[in-house]
Amino acid sequence: MKKSIFKVLGIVTLCLAVLACANPSKMAKELDKIKIDCNPLEAVAGKIAVNYSISFPAEFFAPTAVVEVVPVLKFNGKEVAGPMFGMQGEKVLDNYQVVPYKTASTQSRSFTVDYEPGMEGAVLEFRSAIYNKDKSKVIANPAPIKVTEGVNCTYMLVDTKGVPSFEDDAYQKVIKESKESQILYTVNQYNVRRSELKSKSVKEFQEYLKEIEKDERRTLVSNDIIAYASPEGAEDLNTKLSNNRAKSAETAFVKTITKKYDVKDVPLNVTQISEDWEGFQELVAASDIEDKELILRVLSMYSDPAVREREIRNMSSVFKTLADKVLPALRRARFVANVEYKNWTDEELIQIINENIDKLDEEALLYGASLFDKTDAKVKVYKQAAQKFNSSRAYNNLAAIALAANKTSEAKSYLDKMTNKGYSYYNNMAVAAMQEKNFSKAAEYLQKAGNGKEANQNLGALYILDGKYQKAYDALAPYNTFNTALAGVLVKNYSKVGELKCKCARANYLRAVAAARQGKASDAKSYLKEASKDAKYAERAKTDVEFAKL
Repeated sequence: MKKSIFKVLGIVTLCLAVLACANPSKMAKELDKIKIDCNPLEAVAGKIAVNYSISFPAEFFAPTAVVEVVPVLKFNGKEVAGPMFGMQGEKVLDNYQVVPYKTASTQSRSFTVDYEPGMEGAVLEFRSAIYNKDKSKVIANPAPIKVTEGVNCTYMLVDTKGVPSFEDDAYQKVIKESKESQILYTVNQYNVRRSELKSKSVKEFQEYLKEIEKDERRTLVSNDIIAYASPEGAEDLNTKLSNNRAKSAETAFVKTITKKYDVKDVPLNVTQISEDWEGFQELVAASDIEDKELILRVLSMYSDPAVREREIRNMSSVFKTLADKVLPALRRARFVANVEYKNWTDEELIQIINENIDKLDEEALLYGASLFDKTDAKVKVYKQAAQKFNSSRAYNNLAAIALAANKTSEAKSYLDKMTNKGYSYYNNMAVAAMQEKNFSKAAEYLQKAGNGKEANQNLGALYILDGKYQKAYDALAPYNTFNTALAGVLVKNYSKVGELKCKCARANYLRAVAAARQGKASDAKSYLKEASKDAKYAERAKTDVEFAKL
């Protein structure tokens, strides 16, 4: 009988021992047995994602325990709390996450908080409370557990000043000119008539050559003779005819032009065109012939010369009109003088701008502005072009200069005056929006701007702000800019940092970040020392987790 009593007492004692190990109070004393993991905190597109897990060993979480955990970000005397995470033992009748007693388990949660200035040095800590099964009694309030420190905000180094675009001028330092004359032949003939060499057209051509000889700015670079046959008759006959006309025209040109003017050393190019269908089409299109649309349609439908002629001859009444009004003008040889006009040199333009700016046209002003180094001088010339010619390009370039100086309101006032609104207008409006921190509006303008060197760089900056780092890198890769290097760092491609030419504090700071990430502590410290000469970056470095290992 006593033996049975002792056996029962032994069983009771064992049960009490098990229960003693599995009660909430004991849990509170052994919190060092749990493991808390959290991702490195990083701000992306203005948000901080917190992903954490709590791991419990086997035979730890009491079946009658209730645990509430609140993750809290502490920074600059402020706090931002994440959602409370409730867990309960297997014997608790509530709606929290059930944690088994017998087996090890890991419980995971995530939440997101909005970034606030100062969060770079934030500390994430867990505050908890342990209750009995009906939460009528607080068993313990453990001390807060520090989980991680610092929030990576490297993407916020992005340059959002924007890249303005300038409009080009159409100024030509050498302007190509030409003067043309022609002689006409009778049907199926190739001899040059004396009357043709005394025509008004030829005399004007000769006078032009005289003027060229006197003009220091103009140079005769070549003469062309192009001989034709009108497009009626057999093609082989017309080929022979145009060849003979080319020879006779050359002989006449040498006699009438070469021997009388200083063009002996000027190249003379002689060519022939068997059938002048192009000239035929031009003359028909410019005529008042009743059926000209039908004729032009035939020309577009058929490319074979014989078929074209046959179809046009089939329109007998039309062909007689063509024979009288069009074809005679195509039995010809053209004389063409090719001339180069030397425009004002850079030195001359600067002098004119300083002494008589009203003399210049729009293109000369737009080009002339680019010859000045000082911004004030550029602005003066662009304003002249804007006021005198209502030049949209000049207004755009004034806006671009203002944007480069962060004078956003002034830039917008110039952009409002533009009448031709294309790529540069929309890109520069996007830059203005970026400077006003209205990044969604900037994205709208860039979509209208379309593809372009400056727009691509501005779009890359917006991608960085949106956390689309690979898209940013793809957009920026062709350009050697700070944002290109930053996008490279954000996608763990550090080669672009080595291509940076800028020695400014921000560039050195990024070099320090790249070096630290690659374990190059000595280089990181050296770059950071240079960057810290700027107080802004010296202060940032104090709480930047990029340098935690330094």
